[in-house]
Amino acid sequence: MQLRQDNVKASLEKFANGVVQQAKANLVREKKNVTGNLSESLQYEIEVGPNSLALRWKMDELAPYWKFQDYGVKGKSSSTKAPSSPFRFGSGQGGMRGGLTRAINQWVRAKRFQFQSREQGKKGQFLSYDATAFLITRSIYNKGIRTTSFFTNPFRLEFKQLPQEIAQAYALDVADFLRFTLQQPKE
Repeated sequence: MQLRQDNVKASLEKFANGVVQQAKANLVREKKNVTGNLSESLQYEIEVGPNSLALRWKMDELAPYWKFQDYGVKGKSSSTKAPSSPFRFGSGQGGMRGGLTRAINQWVRAKRFQFQSREQGKKGQFLSYDATAFLITRSIYNKGIRTTSFFTNPFRLEFKQLPQEIAQAYALDVADFLRFTLQQPKE
């Protein structure tokens, strides 16, 4: 018999489920769950090998923009919304070119959100979705995206409890292994 890791796996599942549950609640509270894609991307995979366990988060492949929401993004002209973020608009790193414009355009249409014109003679008329998206995109590009830590905070909170829980679960798995080994007839 090999050492089974059922208790350790269960502890990792409890940890991951706690992180996912809190992160989803944070997205709702922060009103960052417009399409539901980010919330749906909060998935994990636990791989159990004979001598190892691995926990892998799937957000990078399902919704790679999660990092920008979590860490925030410094603006081109201001970094007050995300002073410690590793990301900055206009740096040429991070997301794909034009991704912000497309995302804001989708958001504006999903929310059916349009600014009103302030131009003389056109006052009160609604701007097109494209014009509204352009103004919002320009503002975000210059000012940045506020840090939410929707994932980081739950991960840290759950991780603080994890080492003790893993040690106890591993001890239970070892105890089961020893019990089984000691009950085997000797040849």
